[in-house]
Amino acid sequence: MSKLANKIALITGGTSGIGLATAKEFQKEGATVIVTGRSESTLNSAQKELGPDAVVIKSDTANLNDIKSLIGQVKDKFGRIDTLFVNAGVGAFVPVEQVTEEHFDQLFDINVKGAYFTVQNALPLIPEGGSILLNASTVVHLGLPDASIYSATKAALRSFGRSLAAHLAPKNIRVNTISPGPIKTPIITKLGIPEDQVDEMAATLAAGTAFKRIGEAREIATVAVFLASDDSTFMTGSELLVDGGMADL
Repeated sequence: MSKLANKIALITGGTSGIGLATAKEFQKEGATVIVTGRSESTLNSAQKELGPDAVVIKSDTANLNDIKSLIGQVKDKFGRIDTLFVNAGVGAFVPVEQVTEEHFDQLFDINVKGAYFTVQNALPLIPEGGSILLNASTVVHLGLPDASIYSATKAALRSFGRSLAAHLAPKNIRVNTISPGPIKTPIITKLGIPEDQVDEMAATLAAGTAFKRIGEAREIATVAVFLASDDSTFMTGSELLVDGGMADL
């Protein structure tokens, strides 16, 4: 039997990268998926890739009105959310001397505030036995130059994972965090790094893993399936590092 049969799964930032790969894996395991994104082009391409059974919604995680509208649409169509994957996020590497208030606010508005209020608004739709996944990063455990703000936003998600797990345990709702290492996704080209340095950065990141390679989005998605399924019913408040050993070796 499929691991997510008859489950309703909402994946924010699900039109590309890890989110899209997870949506595909969830579908393979029998779930009905709802994915969100901000770009018309990725929304359209995701709809084509996921097919007519998927629900694709334009929604900006940094906008609280968009979050409320999103959850309202899910409530009207499905009435519940069995798995919530809070995946939407942005990254940028900027030296501390160059960090602006705009940069600070953008990362915290999307990665932290948006994530938190997505969970808050979705909670009334999550039934007993439901699962919440937060997408953090292995940078939580590393001291990377130029990543002070990005790392702080991901550390906040890890903290949310612990606190929310304790709060929701009486309702039998599990909250777990996935912390990916370097993964092949479009985000690597959006980190504020000059184009001629992207390949160099990717090589450096690959060298920091035990396997000397960048991970694939599907390698995160299969972990998300595990945490969303009944295979992980005794796990909550946990963090799974999926980083090729980067943080531990």
